[in-house]
Amino acid sequence: MIGLISATAAGAAARDRLAAARPGRTRVYEGPVRESVERAFAECEQLVCFLATGAVVRLIAPLLADKSADPGVVCVDEGLRYAVSLLGGHGGGANELAAEVADVLGCAPVVTTATDATDVPGLDTLGLPVEGAVAAVSRAILDGEPVALRSDAVWPLPPLPPNVGAEGKAVLRVTDRVVEPGAREAVLRPASLVVGVGASKGAPVDEVLGLIEEALREAGLSPLSIAELATVDAKAAEPGIVAAAERLGVPVVTYAAGELSAIAVPNPSGAPLAAVGTPSVAEAAALAGGGELLVPKRKSSPGGRAAMATCAVVRRAPRGRLAVVGLGPGARDLVTPRATEELRRASVLVGLDQYVDQIRDLLRPGTRVLESGLGAEEERARTAVAEARAGHAVALIGSGDAGVYAMASPALAEASDDIDVVGVPGVTAALAAAAILGAPLGHDHVSISLSDLHTPWEVIERRVRAAAEADIIVTFYNPRSRGRDWQLPKALAILAGHREASTPVGVVRNASRADESSRLTTLAGLDPTTVDMMTVVTVGNTATREIAGRMVTPRGYRWQS
Repeated sequence: MIGLISATAAGAAARDRLAAARPGRTRVYEGPVRESVERAFAECEQLVCFLATGAVVRLIAPLLADKSADPGVVCVDEGLRYAVSLLGGHGGGANELAAEVADVLGCAPVVTTATDATDVPGLDTLGLPVEGAVAAVSRAILDGEPVALRSDAVWPLPPLPPNVGAEGKAVLRVTDRVVEPGAREAVLRPASLVVGVGASKGAPVDEVLGLIEEALREAGLSPLSIAELATVDAKAAEPGIVAAAERLGVPVVTYAAGELSAIAVPNPSGAPLAAVGTPSVAEAAALAGGGELLVPKRKSSPGGRAAMATCAVVRRAPRGRLAVVGLGPGARDLVTPRATEELRRASVLVGLDQYVDQIRDLLRPGTRVLESGLGAEEERARTAVAEARAGHAVALIGSGDAGVYAMASPALAEASDDIDVVGVPGVTAALAAAAILGAPLGHDHVSISLSDLHTPWEVIERRVRAAAEADIIVTFYNPRSRGRDWQLPKALAILAGHREASTPVGVVRNASRADESSRLTTLAGLDPTTVDMMTVVTVGNTATREIAGRMVTPRGYRWQS
């Protein structure tokens, strides 16, 4: 919850705007400012104070306890010029909150955290628990000092600066093993461990949790690397298991007894078979997602009574991450925030050289760029998948939406289920052109590529004919090139057999780019020689009209008639 505190009428107005923009996430605190700050500080994860920074510093100073527990605090000035991340930039999320508040209120975010200011990811922002000499190693990274990276495996981390590599007196270690960090060593804990758990009805949480902690301690493994607790469906709501997962801060994942019974384990037993229908719960549940069994089944050892809990520990191999990112039609403001986030998260970027040039400034220092020219689509797809399989965080970019005549399909045809895949939608050329023309896609529409380099013309012609007969609006991609000059006239002739010569046709070249051009003509009036590969052509249906110089296809709502 975000607590909102103000002292003036102007502050209250801005406060209310923010509250309206974030319903359910904010709580307004009324009354004396000091009391409001004290209550919000105790009750909320974050605060936005519409007060001077000096006043907020004095108000929160007596309340500060620990950076890992204090809420993030953002200050907004009376003139709504700045949203200042004052406290808890990373741990409290104030840096992100400042940007969010600035976006709502139209002011500028002010972030002074060194890593953010220099575009270097903070060790506490990499998505993994971190311990040890975090400040010392962060300082070494910021100072450009060589920092040794010691990792048990390749994990899909965001890009690290070039000075983080093989050698250095400062050390960044990535491991699930218990290590004693040195004076200049920080340890990132990957979520690599799955703990399978079995429990009798009513097993106490302390017995379940104590067994898990003991098993990890004796195996030299860190509880911070637990990804999940796994068990059989019948134990999904077992209080001891659920409470243990809550204390560890991890989810409970369950499997059907039939699924677990099919998994080969070293220590099957008749007791769970009789109780829940599988000869193994702890080992089988831990192994259900694959991995290496590090700790075979072991039982709790409570004094004076029978054991009520079992556990086993498995280490799963890292899974690389492939984000297929659509960059939109070309304009920077049509690159979505999610696309920008994925570009900055990727340690490896794969793309067409001209697309890489469009977004190179968005990449973090240390991002490895693998670019190639036109005609190398399959090679780029294979490269991106191979890099993800090697454990990296990869972004594969395409123009428009990467799933529309772009890189998503060849990449996903190459990928198997051994990597995680994220799709990031983008604004397609058809949509960008439609917005420029007016509202030509107001009813059913289809996009057809006229390039017969990969698709036989007979197939393309059949699709055009079907769209013509069904009276569907058509947007033509790849309409004409120097080597392919007859396909567009042929496609237009097919449409003309089913639509009037006066049917509106929109022609947009380089939609959203600096040299964008557009014109509205008709099916009879379009000169195909004026069209090239940078153009999309939208042909209306029998209901499409030109209204006030715009191309409009009525939706056909009943109330319109």
